Amino acid sequence: PMGEAPVAELDAVLGGGGWDVGATFEGPPPPTGPVRLGRNTCYVVLAVLFNEEDEVLLVQEAKAECRGRWYLPAGRMELGEGIVAAMRREVKEETGLECQPLSLLALEERGPAWIRFAFLARPTGGTLKTLEEADAESLQAVWWAGDPRALPLRAPDILPLLDLAARYRRSPPHPPTLPQELPCAFLCLRLLLTFTNDTGDLWVLLGASGTPHLPVVACGTSPAELRRGLRLPVLRLLQDCLPPAPSPGPLGLLGLQHRAGGPGGADGICFNVVLSILPASPRAAPPELRVPTLCWWRVEEESLKGRILQRLRATVPIHS
Repeated sequence: PMGEAPVAELDAVLGGGGWDVGATFEGPPPPTGPVRLGRNTCYVVLAVLFNEEDEVLLVQEAKAECRGRWYLPAGRMELGEGIVAAMRREVKEETGLECQPLSLLALEERGPAWIRFAFLARPTGGTLKTLEEADAESLQAVWWAGDPRALPLRAPDILPLLDLAARYRRSPPHPPTLPQELPCAFLCLRLLLTFTNDTGDLWVLLGASGTPHLPVVACGTSPAELRRGLRLPVLRLLQDCLPPAPSPGPLGLLGLQHRAGGPGGADGICFNVVLSILPASPRAAPPELRVPTLCWWRVEEESLKGRILQRLRATVPIHS
């Protein structure tokens, strides 16, 4: 029945919003200590900005190891800083410009140890930094009209992000997605995990302990896990609950939740992600679960089914 499903939570997550994480997690026990910047995780922000002439904002680096080379405005988040605030600060320090975020373009990750948030943003004021204003943050910033590959780049990893930004401006592949201000002690993933078959049936995996909810799994912060991908806790959960463990599709980001200075000074983030399990045969039902703490909920309401299926195809990409 509809009343047994977390309809309000689903509505929030599908719309790119947030939902309280709570204190219980599915799968392996969560880490014993909170996530803290500079101690067991590193968050990096990056911004792609265009002006009215479709020129892209580039920065000439001042750091000794890449001095004189060009890159997008980017840098590490600082303690007590929100994700959007960090992006605005980096753009201001490196280019002299104020900006407004439009959407996340991509989430890039190497496990809990390193996560980068790539934004599309628009300039809202300020004055472009010149060589006369060079400092430790950057030598200068320019609006570049040509092919960035004509410049000596700090690294070529910005080229796919520039392509993503150009495609988003032409035809957004996902709704505008920005971080939501909600606290989280750990790095974790809230899963909208779906199963569909060829007859159009749709099921969603729910946590069944207490009030039905979307399952939440925590990422470990032990040295062995710090550089493993964010898929690891998802694969562990599926291995524990499904015989045999299926190979799910790619993770797609629906939204994320973070508040600077969270519980106990934690810098955790909850990533609301969607992924699907493919059926073994055309009319298959979802695989039987081996644990009583999870259950499948069949989505009967057509408008909700349509929203879930649409969001399976319209997410912020996660690059691992």
